Amino acid sequence: MRTLAPKFITTLLLSLVLLSCSNDDDGIYFEDTAEVEIVVENITYSSLELEILDLVNAHRQSIGLKSLQPLDIVSGVAEGHTNYMIENGEISHDNFAKRSEQLMSNANAKAVGENVAYGFGSAEGVVNGWLNSESHRKVIENSNYTHFGISTECNTQGRNFFTHIFINK
Repeated sequence: MRTLAPKFITTLLLSLVLLSCSNDDDGIYFEDTAEVEIVVENITYSSLELEILDLVNAHRQSIGLKSLQPLDIVSGVAEGHTNYMIENGEISHDNFAKRSEQLMSNANAKAVGENVAYGFGSAEGVVNGWLNSESHRKVIENSNYTHFGISTECNTQGRNFFTHIFINK
């Protein structure tokens, strides 16, 4: 019996190591199969989007951080994701890795962060919602980010979807 115990433990540990090193999705990015749409031509910002950008910059300045500069390509990637969320009827960070990759390749981003939201009726409401969430606030308050982009769209029921992307360039 004693000679089997070390062999059993070794086999068990080896199995755990092999199975724990699988390259399965870690659960952060769901359904990472769709293409990432970049909408760049004729980016125009709605008054809601401009107000969100202003409120985020005002918050950053209030805590001693630099303002971020809007970048059309970032807003274009955000718009593609907002449309994706509306088509699927739910908010998500699906395909975030692909959006990040696109921005690293096409906007020379070194790092990418993202906040999404649904249903808020005002810029103040969505920004306060993000600031009241620790994980969303950390994205907004990341001192490494230099640029950002925003997209807001309404679904057929008149509910707003938001994608706000931040990059370090």
